[in-house]
Amino acid sequence: MHRSAPRLTRILACAAVPVMLVVAGCSSDSDGASGTPDKGKGSASAAPSTQPSAKAPEPAKFAKLPEVCKSISAKTTASLVPKAKAKNGTAAASSDTASRGGCSWNGLDDKGVKGSQYRWLDVSFYRYESDASLGSGEKRAQENLAKELAKLQATEGAKKLKTTDSAGVGDEAKAVAYQLSKTGEDFSYASVVARTGNVLVLLTYNGAGYAGADTPSDKTIMDGAVKASKEAVAAVAAANK
Repeated sequence: MHRSAPRLTRILACAAVPVMLVVAGCSSDSDGASGTPDKGKGSASAAPSTQPSAKAPEPAKFAKLPEVCKSISAKTTASLVPKAKAKNGTAAASSDTASRGGCSWNGLDDKGVKGSQYRWLDVSFYRYESDASLGSGEKRAQENLAKELAKLQATEGAKKLKTTDSAGVGDEAKAVAYQLSKTGEDFSYASVVARTGNVLVLLTYNGAGYAGADTPSDKTIMDGAVKASKEAVAAVAAANK
């Protein structure tokens, strides 16, 4: 679809939206059993409580996150977003970088009369601690994977939405492909929700053709998303060696 230069400038100005990282705070509780005096006649010692102690959850596998904007190689980001405005990525604001973080790349590859290609890549990490009242970090990551997947599957305006298993990406992963029309253009989207231990990795890659250029194929976008997701997941293990 053809767009005038001023129109295209306005479109690109609002095409990339910084990621908002919001994660519920974590708390830690400890339970213990205490002795209770025997009130019987002649008692001089405390009798141990027969109440069982709460079982401590399994310790979290990973204690820290990687440097988010370095979690995907420069070679990969350059191939997925050829003309990124910030080649090293733009970090999302986070009040607790040990528990959450994000980074994004976006840019327009202008080929003149042959049209232009827009690409946007975003990755976010969430790390969950084990907690006596909330469960193990791994269990919490599993629960949040299901929640994030449900959000993607409920994307407003999504067309041809399809969810598949993404083999070889972490301990478990789901990939969601769909098409979305915005700013008068057709965008192809691929999102991967992956878990490795107690860390959740959310990655989205999308693209569109401008000024007469074709929309990128669903396969091209999904292949790019899966490749970047594998690197992001591997970065978690590398950061915890």
